Amino acid sequence: MSWDRFKTSQFVEQKTDVLRKQIFILLTLFVVTFTACNNSKNEVSIASYSRDLQEIIESGTLNAAISLNSVDYFIYKGEPMGFQYEMLELFADQLGVELSITIVKNEQEAIDLLEKGKIDLIAMALTVNSSKRQQMAYSEPIMETRQVLVQRKPVNWSSMTPEALDKILIRDQVELAYKTIYVEQNSSYYTRLLSLSEEIGDTIHVIAVPYSSEELVKSVVFGDIDYTVADENVARVSAAYYPNIDVSTPVSFMQKIAWGFNKNNSEEFAAELNKWINSFRKTKSYANLYIKYYKNSKTSTMLNSEYYSFNTGKISKWDDLLKTASAEIGWDWRLLSSLVYQESRFNPDVVSWVGAFGLMQVMPITGDFFGVDITEATPEENVSTGVKYLEWLEYYFIDKIEDKNERLKFVLAAYNAGPGHILDAMRLAEQNGDNPYVWDDNVSKWLIKKSDPNYYSGNSAVKNGYSRGEESVNFVTEILKRYEHYKFIVPENTDRLTHVHVDMKNVTNVN
Repeated sequence: MSWDRFKTSQFVEQKTDVLRKQIFILLTLFVVTFTACNNSKNEVSIASYSRDLQEIIESGTLNAAISLNSVDYFIYKGEPMGFQYEMLELFADQLGVELSITIVKNEQEAIDLLEKGKIDLIAMALTVNSSKRQQMAYSEPIMETRQVLVQRKPVNWSSMTPEALDKILIRDQVELAYKTIYVEQNSSYYTRLLSLSEEIGDTIHVIAVPYSSEELVKSVVFGDIDYTVADENVARVSAAYYPNIDVSTPVSFMQKIAWGFNKNNSEEFAAELNKWINSFRKTKSYANLYIKYYKNSKTSTMLNSEYYSFNTGKISKWDDLLKTASAEIGWDWRLLSSLVYQESRFNPDVVSWVGAFGLMQVMPITGDFFGVDITEATPEENVSTGVKYLEWLEYYFIDKIEDKNERLKFVLAAYNAGPGHILDAMRLAEQNGDNPYVWDDNVSKWLIKKSDPNYYSGNSAVKNGYSRGEESVNFVTEILKRYEHYKFIVPENTDRLTHVHVDMKNVTNVN
């Protein structure tokens, strides 16, 4: 289909949208009348999916949906970051639970997960919208912003005066008449532009498509489309990265931005969440967090970095080395990268206070065991030695821990603490009625207790004395947690990483 035919078809479809909606309303009334006797059952079913505050705390996990983009959640130089992500971590800490995140493409996908009980919270920049209150409840606002038009500057914009540029760009909302604006489906941008069309008394061709706001901003940058709409604070971050776009024309008043949760959640959950948000917003920590992601002068440097993983699929400068080394032991290279980040933050020259060296923090005694002077080793030799030690630990535990995933936790713990301390903890677990072959809440618990003289001294099960057990338990937890982040964002085979332009010729208006 040609581009002109595509735009014409979109226009025709929009003109018939009112008739479709009228038919839909009549059908909906029929269905509602026919199924009225079942509605109360459906409401009970949805309510039963919703966990209350005590259930969340007892489960030890807060399940939340989040978007993958340059502000909410991303990875930079191997570290998971993002405004929504960091706020989520702080709220989970407040509840005393672990955070489990699910990546969603858009708001409606998150709402569907919420209604099915797959998540407890939508940690996205949701514009508070009265029509969406039938689907979810909103938290207290986490911020306020307004919607702005995203438009491309002319090619010679850098040589133009601000006055000359203003004459070319749209500065008055009335000038949006008969313009075609692409927005994310099921978004507040769509409903706002329809309202704006009524306000200016003229037609704005609003096309809702299944692409995120950030993808549509990039489409403006690359010339695939002329206009989209985004939240101003996020749009300014994009403008710092893409200076050829303008985001100075508002299309709405200031609006409240909040999180979403199941409207059937208990009052206790809502009260705890809102109390925390209201309290946190008054702190310096909130102000610093907002500045860090929305007003940081270094944003463009970060987004242009080779190690902004969302764009490049890269974690560190050692990716190729870690891919080769991980293949030797059958590991996912992203798992090995997470371990290296934990050990050295990818710094090949770091030496720890206990005398461990390099990327994988190999001890000299370990290097000697494998015939390497680790104090003089190259990064390649350091990684090779560390990987050989991991392989040795795998064989050490293979007959003891049958489950591969469970065994990984023991191997990681032993890499940090040494296998002797892990065997001590296994014996303590068995001695006290816990499963010595399960890490979480079993062996990990007894490894922590090995820092207490009541457990490491005078007990026949303990042969290796004192251990900084909590450090080793956190070592395992943080590596595996970061590995999950890497899997969300970084493809296993980065050779296949491609960036696809939004193809507007093959989409239809989905709202």
